[in-house]
Amino acid sequence: MNQSLAQKAVNFALLGNWKNARDTNKLILQDSPHDIEALNRLSKAYFELGNISSAKSSIKKTLKLDPYNQIALKCWEKWKNVKKADKNPSGKMSAELFLEEPGKTKIVRLIHPCDKPVIAKLDCGDIVYENIKGQRISIVTDSDTYIGKLPDDISIRIKKLIRLGYKYTFSIKSVSNNEIKVFIREADRPEHFQNQPSFSSEKIDYNPYTAPELIHEKPTIVSNEDDESETQGSDSQQFSNGIES
Repeated sequence: MNQSLAQKAVNFALLGNWKNARDTNKLILQDSPHDIEALNRLSKAYFELGNISSAKSSIKKTLKLDPYNQIALKCWEKWKNVKKADKNPSGKMSAELFLEEPGKTKIVRLIHPCDKPVIAKLDCGDIVYENIKGQRISIVTDSDTYIGKLPDDISIRIKKLIRLGYKYTFSIKSVSNNEIKVFIREADRPEHFQNQPSFSSEKIDYNPYTAPELIHEKPTIVSNEDDESETQGSDSQQFSNGIES
């Protein structure tokens, strides 16, 4: 296998340059027609370009050579019911944006997920959007195709925070036949709510190996910034009122 070409093919896929990824994997297969990894990459490139029949054909070649190849089996399970040959409309979120930040990000499993043909077109990193109707928030593609709903408690909270001026981005974190998880990131926060995170974050109150007598008493912190404290207190109350209302 030409390692240089293989790395190029991987890099093109990471950049979402599916035409070059397709062509590079085809070059590899000219010299190594039984290269399983290249066949899998070629299948993915075909699928992303909307060439469903070629994607399925390439996957079948992989399974003929390696009937237990997990990547090929997973792709076949996802794609076998897909018939419409259109390009995946969603953008891609950079892997760096999947970094979790306490209070600013949350991974949520969608309820009432879409049908399998729609699930088959979703991939990790796809950018998706919120659609607010009533008390619930649905998650949709940029062509307004329904994907699933956020659980009631998350829907209600995010809806109220959006009303207060918070902004969010949504992307597919993981997808399987029956489960879709989205990655929610707080993209913007109103200036007067800078100390109010969108989500609760787990906090370690103390080190379990610390002697109990060392943690019973906490130092009292006295601040001279009275005006600032009053302002923050007012903002906190406004935030609480907005969430509870």
